[in-house]
Amino acid sequence: MGRVYNFSAGPAQLPVSVLERAQEELLSYQEKGMSVMEMSHRSSDFKKIIERTEELIRELMEIPETYRVLFIQGGASLQFSMVPLNLLKDGGHAYYVNTGSWSKKALSEAKKIGEAKILASSDDQNFTYIPELDLQQINEQTDYVHITTNNTIEGTRFTKFPNTGHVPLVADASSNILSEQWDVSKFGLIYAGAQKNLGISGLTIVIIREDLIGHAKADIPTMLNYETYTKNNSLYNTPPTFAIYITMLLMEWLKEQGGVAAIEERNKEKANLLYKAIEDSKLFYSNVKREDRSLMNIPFMTDSDELNKLFVKEAEQEGLHQLKGHRSVGGMRASIYNAMPIEGVKALVDFMNEFERKHI
Repeated sequence: MGRVYNFSAGPAQLPVSVLERAQEELLSYQEKGMSVMEMSHRSSDFKKIIERTEELIRELMEIPETYRVLFIQGGASLQFSMVPLNLLKDGGHAYYVNTGSWSKKALSEAKKIGEAKILASSDDQNFTYIPELDLQQINEQTDYVHITTNNTIEGTRFTKFPNTGHVPLVADASSNILSEQWDVSKFGLIYAGAQKNLGISGLTIVIIREDLIGHAKADIPTMLNYETYTKNNSLYNTPPTFAIYITMLLMEWLKEQGGVAAIEERNKEKANLLYKAIEDSKLFYSNVKREDRSLMNIPFMTDSDELNKLFVKEAEQEGLHQLKGHRSVGGMRASIYNAMPIEGVKALVDFMNEFERKHI
């Protein structure tokens, strides 16, 4: 079987050129006679890989020198605990913006560690919009404000980030990092699981302002302290070496595409194409508020569960895979991350039109 269009929410489709490069170097990385998977993380060769990866991420995101880039395992879900363990102070609290399943999980973990409150929520309308924030609630006891920049399951995103002033803004950016141009200086900390726009599963990137490091309590476990990673250049223990290597290749690919500015325009073109098909349809619809629509994850459905299931089944037969919606939302979901070519979206739209013609 040839390559299919993979609309999975993650792990996500990778560029063919990245896969081919990894395949080419799998047995012998740069004629070293061994794979990156076999290479010591203390070796000079791997040191060049991790340094190049950080250099590319910094360049593509225009990260200020006052921020550190960390390579951590455990996925974004581990960051749900690491963030409060490192940033919450005695007598302080954190505010969370509740916009979906992942922010609810982040809030739940934070409550196990200290005082975490809801600043705003869109739970009242099944997370189909981004709520307005009352920033006047933020006070001197607020240690940070947490948002989920893109809601993978519900299909919403922050189109404008809140100005939290002197209080650090913390962002789970797992599903839309590097999909749009951001001003990193607006954030105190950004974290993202790699398996959508950064590479493959097993790696999490943390971008943290230096002044937020080194304030954790003395009894925090070593591997949960950001200072451990900064002092050891993310090499305190064996990091996910192959995942870091794939991220390096993907960042090189993104740079070749013209960087984040160019990929943002491409992402908007892809999303607009699919949203227009949904809007013009008499069969398919989306419940997401127009101004809060995600560029990366687009849920849509029909009024019939049977038709939804049939659509997913027949789409797969046409080489359009992983379109089943999350169980909490139902219907279908197309995840169109950076590596999804516009041809994949066009193929999906063509199939939607043909499916509608047969079933309307």
